[in-house]
Amino acid sequence: MNKVLIIVTVLAVVLALPLAAYAQNGEALYKAKCAMCHGADGKKAVGHDLSSADVQKGSDANLATVITNGKPPKMPAYKTLKPEDVTGLVAYVRTLKK
Repeated sequence: MNKVLIIVTVLAVVLALPLAAYAQNGEALYKAKCAMCHGADGKKAVGHDLSSADVQKGSDANLATVITNGKPPKMPAYKTLKPEDVTGLVAYVRTLKK
């Protein structure tokens, strides 16, 4: 139930604002929370390559779930992020594609 609520909330927020605005807001959050493992360009330092086709072909809902709930063993959960922050991160990750 919790995942469904998160997905519905994220989708509602995505539809409310242009994607470019989310990506711009997500960039600062990405640099603060994600770049240390995924690299400034998403091409990985320690974490998964976010510019890869595998990541980019995944759904926005799947990315939002991974951001929110983490992906053991290395990806921590960010359950305290607001839905609009998660949406911004997803939008920013989309700008990292090869």
